[in-house]
Amino acid sequence: MTEFDALIIGSGPNGLAAAITLAQAGQKVLVLEAEETIGGGTRTAEITLPGFNHDICSAIHPLGVASPFFRRLPLEEFGLEWIYPPLALAHPLDDGQAAILSCSLEESADSMGSDGRAYRRLMIPLVNEWQAILADILGPLPLPPRHPVSLARFGFYALRSVHSLAESLFRGESAQALIAGLAGHGMLPLEAATTASIALVLGILAHAVGWPIPRGGSQAISQALLGYLKSMGGEVITGNQVTSLDDLPAAQTILLDVTPRQVVQICGDRLPEGYRRKLSHFRYGPGVCKVDYALSEPIPWQAEACRRAGTVHLGGMLEEISFSEKAVWRGEHPQRPLVLLAQPSIFDSSRAPAGQHTAWAYCHVPHGSSQDVSQSITAQIERFAPGFQDLIKAKHVYTAVDLQSYNANYIGGDINGGVQDWRQLFTRPVARWSPYTTPVKGLYICSSSTPPGGGVHGMCGYHAARAALKGMRN
Repeated sequence: MTEFDALIIGSGPNGLAAAITLAQAGQKVLVLEAEETIGGGTRTAEITLPGFNHDICSAIHPLGVASPFFRRLPLEEFGLEWIYPPLALAHPLDDGQAAILSCSLEESADSMGSDGRAYRRLMIPLVNEWQAILADILGPLPLPPRHPVSLARFGFYALRSVHSLAESLFRGESAQALIAGLAGHGMLPLEAATTASIALVLGILAHAVGWPIPRGGSQAISQALLGYLKSMGGEVITGNQVTSLDDLPAAQTILLDVTPRQVVQICGDRLPEGYRRKLSHFRYGPGVCKVDYALSEPIPWQAEACRRAGTVHLGGMLEEISFSEKAVWRGEHPQRPLVLLAQPSIFDSSRAPAGQHTAWAYCHVPHGSSQDVSQSITAQIERFAPGFQDLIKAKHVYTAVDLQSYNANYIGGDINGGVQDWRQLFTRPVARWSPYTTPVKGLYICSSSTPPGGGVHGMCGYHAARAALKGMRN
């Protein structure tokens, strides 16, 4: 291989975002990927039956369309097409009704009954300022904030626990359950500080940009990023696992789209002992158990709203969701877990043979769990969609351990690149003025273990590449 200006290890959205940012600056870039296909958390494959295309990790992409970095790229020219379900989210309850999130804030508020007024008071100012809020939270800690008034308004609610926020603002079960389910994406106990921020960001995005799916599957995002990178002369080699910096060709700059554990393994003694010790203290969170279903028919939801939603949260009311999420942190497998479900084939016919469907669902499990909890996931779906089990043609299960085997970045099944609580939000992976830098000149970390953390947005890679470009000039 000829000499490159920059090498990126890992081809997930952050690795590709870093490569694109450097290529845009005129750097000669090479991406090395251990697997035979690119994408990290944005891959699609036939893992149940022929013709049934399942997203392996991410499926719904509000941050994909909201990302300040992705929004500047001509990804549509490289085949990326977004599909917007009529409803972003439905959260059914046992009475056969469901709270909803749609692009219309008013429609969403109306589904919450008497809590609609409180929901409007909470969300309207935040949705109006969504771009300013994202500009300050999708990156390293902004000092000073670029939009201090907007950030302060967001922070007034966001720094609280979602359990506290739900009980203080809402009286009805519907609104409380909806916001609890949103916070469940953060994989934290609902009583933890800052969990409200997760719920608020996802709610804001539902009204501001929607929760779309990519036509054909999440692999389309990776392919569009790859196409744009190649158009600027960037190169990618798959099937090339890097286990040591000694494996790499000469380059001025190296960016690692891996988590702290792999950084230590790859870099070894090249890292100062003190920095290695700090990386070894990085905390990983709970894992997930994921099930992909091949179905003979659409899911027969009791609540009509669920049939129009791309995403469905299955967990019952606030206290039930809170109990199940706390149980996971105690090392337990709850009998009634919070299940996050997507049904892309309802809106994208390319996902399954004519008249048939796919469903994507997961729940949280203790870190490193090898337990198959697919029966609990199926039971939660059946609870709100009687007859579901009769429609299953085939299913595929990833335990938390399986997910780490599939993608080395999912340590213990943690798909967020590490715990995203207040202690490890802006200081991930360690507390440094620029968290993407390391003590080794020319070596950077660009994975979701850096700010702003998990999600398909490319912002970790973008900010790391900006830090690298600054380092090249110094």
